[in-house]
Amino acid sequence: MRSLPHADPGIPDARSPLRYLWWVARGQASPLIVGIGYAVLWWLAQALVPSALGKAVDSLTTRDAEALVRWSAVLLGLGVLSAFGGVMRHRLAVFNWLSAAYRTVQVTARQATRLGATLPKLLSTGEVISVGNSDIAHIGNAMDILLRAVGSVVAIIMVTAILITTSPTLGLIVLLGLPLMVLAVGPLLRPLHRRQHEQRDLQGDLATRASDIVAGLRVLRGIGGEQVFADRYREESQRVRGAGVRVASVDAALEGAQLLLPGMLIAFVTWRGAHYAMDGTITVGQLVAFYGYALFLVGPLRTLTEAADKLTKGHVAARRVIRILSLDPEVQGTGTAVTAGGDLVDATSGVTVRQGRFTALAGTVPEDAIAVADRLGHYVAAGATFGGVPLADLPLAEVRRRILVADNGARLFSGRLRDQLDITGSASEDDLRRALRTACAEDVVEALPGGMDSHVAESGREFSGGQQQRLRLVRALLADPEVLVLVEPTSAVDAHTEARIAERLGEARRGRTTLVCTTSPLVLDRADTVIFMRDGQVRAEGSHRSLLATVPDYTATVTRGEV
Repeated sequence: MRSLPHADPGIPDARSPLRYLWWVARGQASPLIVGIGYAVLWWLAQALVPSALGKAVDSLTTRDAEALVRWSAVLLGLGVLSAFGGVMRHRLAVFNWLSAAYRTVQVTARQATRLGATLPKLLSTGEVISVGNSDIAHIGNAMDILLRAVGSVVAIIMVTAILITTSPTLGLIVLLGLPLMVLAVGPLLRPLHRRQHEQRDLQGDLATRASDIVAGLRVLRGIGGEQVFADRYREESQRVRGAGVRVASVDAALEGAQLLLPGMLIAFVTWRGAHYAMDGTITVGQLVAFYGYALFLVGPLRTLTEAADKLTKGHVAARRVIRILSLDPEVQGTGTAVTAGGDLVDATSGVTVRQGRFTALAGTVPEDAIAVADRLGHYVAAGATFGGVPLADLPLAEVRRRILVADNGARLFSGRLRDQLDITGSASEDDLRRALRTACAEDVVEALPGGMDSHVAESGREFSGGQQQRLRLVRALLADPEVLVLVEPTSAVDAHTEARIAERLGEARRGRTTLVCTTSPLVLDRADTVIFMRDGQVRAEGSHRSLLATVPDYTATVTRGEV
């Protein structure tokens, strides 16, 4: 993965999954360190319990009541320390999980905003959705397990040191057994990593398919394609299931190793300890302690294998995140030039949008007009100028503030309708009323039980296509940009409504620069100037009626060939 000099300091310069995980850990270093401290306290308090228990047993065998009381008090103290350390460790673990997960959401959302129109061109919807659905959990788990993993390493070292001090042979058995366990688990991690990565990719594709079906369900029902897409979804779902089974097979082997390998080590240590006790090499209390250590080691050893699993999953999840973070927007917007405004010119096609005029752009191919809108809005790198200054030389924030491109791909989000239309929250009631009237959307609002305060469902699905289009036009008008570029703003409304919108739009935008990309005669007839484009180039310019009289290709385009 390549490294990017991100302009936004909140987006990490991610070169690899490990580098990203390090960035996450460094950003929450304090709670991680404190949490590790509590985890060490928690583990050590448990690790010392077998030793204290063994001393208490020896006190019983020697009938030393004072020592028995003393070691019983030590056991009680260790229990209190373990409880306190466990509670605080868990609190810090949850905090670190949430911090890592939602910082990932933040940087991903920030990068998505930075990429803007570039994002859907490079990544599928499912790829981005999967980050919020599953990857943040795995990254959070990777931070969570660090606390217990570090604490377990400290506890294992301490127990090994105690065993070596008490019985060098048993201590060496534990010391040699641990690396052998790690080596035994190691071969499982590579196939687990590979299969998890494959499953993540398939899950992303399936999420994309699901979002496409949901978005186009109305159309699918209209053409009778529901079953076809349901079958395709079922096939992809089965592939995801198969990938999940392959991951689960390795995961199951890893889980089995977590029980089998520590169990074998515990059995051997206990067996040897029993022989030493029978030989008189160690006391009965030391044998009890050895058995307690053997049982205790199950926890730290399982934690280490669990850490290997969760860190592997976190690595796979981080790889998906940096795939998003490593993308660069098509338009950087790092310019520092200034402009007082003026004509908006697309050098590629020859389209010139005169300042303060209502201009219409009609093309024989709709995609050509959309391409012009993208260039004029500086959504693609091109030689467009604003007041004689190249858009590439202007700060991107200023271009977005002064030039608004509104097309039919814009979406309504869930929430209060007023907030969806007045995105800055600065519009007055009169502004809202005028915008609704211009877009002929009063009836849409009046039909809602709560009016402007009604709740809008996801993507505005309770509205028809024509209603959504009119509400999007209201939102564009309330933004009141210096230059407004509208792409087919009336394609989904009836002719009567379209005629009223065409008449009112010119009045509402009088004196300000407006470009409407359309082939609707009702809108074209209201424009101050009409630009006709064929093969991506301007071929004629004038009023709608004059072009009808003098340009046959224009006439054929706007009348759908009925000349």
